[in-house]
Amino acid sequence: MQIANHVMTVVLKVAMPCEGCVGAVKRVLGKMQGVESFDVDLKEQKVTVKGNVEPEAVLQTVSKTGKKTSFWGAEAEASEEAKA
Repeated sequence: MQIANHVMTVVLKVAMPCEGCVGAVKRVLGKMQGVESFDVDLKEQKVTVKGNVEPEAVLQTVSKTGKKTSFWGAEAEASEEAKA
């Protein structure tokens, strides 16, 4: 039985103050199984990953770099819920 490939796009907010941090994030994503492509935006503090991956696994992998990592929009949603 073959499992269909589901290409997902996972967008994370990652605290990356310098180019060295970007390098660390690129290294772990480059080794991660299922990742087809990724984009690291230092200015936006945004990491976009595409591939046959689980969002939670991507979050855990990037978190291993020691950078504060969350799903993009999660902080905005949390603050909206706090206001309600």
